[in-house]
Amino acid sequence: MGPTRKPNVCRRLSHRALGFFSRDAGVVQRTNLGILRALVCQESTKFKNVWTTHSKSPIAYERGRIYFDNYRCCVSSVASEPRKLYEMPKCSKSEKIEDALLWECPVGDMLPNPSDYKSSLIALTAHNWLLRISATTGKVLGKVYLASYCKFRYVSWDTPQEVIAVKSAQNKGSALARQAGIRQPVLLYLAVFRVLPFSLIGVLEINKKIFGNVTDATLSHGILIVMYSSGLVRLYSFQAIAEQAKNGIQEMECCSLESDWIYFHPDASGRIIHVGPNQVKVLKLNEVENNSAQHQISEDFVILANREKNKSENLPTVTASGRVVKKKFNLLDDDPEQETFKIVDYEDELDLLSVVAVTQIDAEGKAHLDFHCNEYGTLLKSIPLVESWDVTYSHEVYFDRDLVLHIEQKPSRIFSCYVYQMVCDPGEEEETINRSCEKE
Repeated sequence: MGPTRKPNVCRRLSHRALGFFSRDAGVVQRTNLGILRALVCQESTKFKNVWTTHSKSPIAYERGRIYFDNYRCCVSSVASEPRKLYEMPKCSKSEKIEDALLWECPVGDMLPNPSDYKSSLIALTAHNWLLRISATTGKVLGKVYLASYCKFRYVSWDTPQEVIAVKSAQNKGSALARQAGIRQPVLLYLAVFRVLPFSLIGVLEINKKIFGNVTDATLSHGILIVMYSSGLVRLYSFQAIAEQAKNGIQEMECCSLESDWIYFHPDASGRIIHVGPNQVKVLKLNEVENNSAQHQISEDFVILANREKNKSENLPTVTASGRVVKKKFNLLDDDPEQETFKIVDYEDELDLLSVVAVTQIDAEGKAHLDFHCNEYGTLLKSIPLVESWDVTYSHEVYFDRDLVLHIEQKPSRIFSCYVYQMVCDPGEEEETINRSCEKE
């Protein structure tokens, strides 16, 4: 007999959670994820690049599925080799999907149609249609037209799995208007929808006459987050929280070319993640003492980049008389030769923060993915990415259970996808599982 194939640890744990083995039931799911977290973070565990693919169109990832050709082709990332799930018919450029979110059926809700109980993609097309597409077959289940007065480009969750925010491209105005010195007051629009069924809640106009010289804006958990080039961030609410929150204006003390970004923590803890080039701040909202109507923002923990403090450079300058003078200057906080944070995400099932840090070494950038404790910010594990990281192009990194996925854009609009899978020492894997089982 040939060698037996070693079962996948994620699959074994999933089977236990569903009650496939005796004395097990669905209630052990949290315990199983605790086992997986321990396996992921233990020192001997490695993440191996199992396959790589390339595409001439953008590549996207959602919950175990990789999407190619503007979401037209769907491939499973769970197998050790790519496996096509479905492929939608070819369409015109105006009908192509620009952005999408995965919607999953809410637990316990009574829904009008049988198809509503299955996962679907909430997709935004180039010609401003919002579609709901079956995540398993690619069939269009519903659609609504947005507007003709602007070009909508991005879709994100306001309230996860319930309310979405559809964001327009920024209004730069025509070249003729810019030459004439005419400034467009409206920077962008945010259209807010309930998902099932599609129903419009409202459209927000981000107007510079109201908000000032704003550079970007987004909506998260019912709070409008407005950003400025100076690093200033303002938080607004439809229910007048701006007048009831202390420290509602946050500033990141950094000097960089790229702006910092801020958003509500996806773990539904009410905390806020504020990311700069050399630090990640996790903030929390607390009630003001003796005044429950007011809230203030305080620091929960901070993750700092691994770099020398007060790093500076000495440049020699030779004067006309031959005297050498050294000039001292400080580097920018996002200088590529220093470790810089590029991506921060949250793995909800393992309760881990994942942080991508990049350092430019000579002409090549090197990146590593760090796992941090979501409660205290402690560094638990660091995984080096084998491929080089070109800081001049866009990148996305996803951490999903035992999978790490890196999508990058290369010159000439070539997109690459690198898939890493967890590899454990068999003896330590068995020992970790047995030790966890003994605790039950």
